[in-house]
Amino acid sequence: MDLQLKGTVEQILEEKSGESKNGPWRKRDFILKTDGDYPKQICITQWGDSIDKADVQKGEEVVAHIDIQSREYNGNWYTDVKAWKIEKASEQGTTSMPGKGGEDTQKTEPSPSEEIFDVDDELPF
Repeated sequence: MDLQLKGTVEQILEEKSGESKNGPWRKRDFILKTDGDYPKQICITQWGDSIDKADVQKGEEVVAHIDIQSREYNGNWYTDVKAWKIEKASEQGTTSMPGKGGEDTQKTEPSPSEEIFDVDDELPF
């Protein structure tokens, strides 16, 4: 499953690093404000090399490909939103969708739902 969040980088938090039994680690969080009628602010974490690969900047519009993971500690649950890939909105490949942007919207074959539900039937309601 590929979960994606699109929005504007509102804030970049300080990078943290440390040493674990598996070796050194580093992470950086940033706050993404989503688009839409009810925008949300979401804290997204970048780990290791992904920090350098996608150097996000405040005010930049990005698409974050994320994994969501929850874990339990002492009876409390904590959820992390981890970005495994970040694309700048300006660099993201555009995909054309049927019926958008000047494409020919004429249908050649009816969809399965159109075949099942004939709009000219004489239903009493």
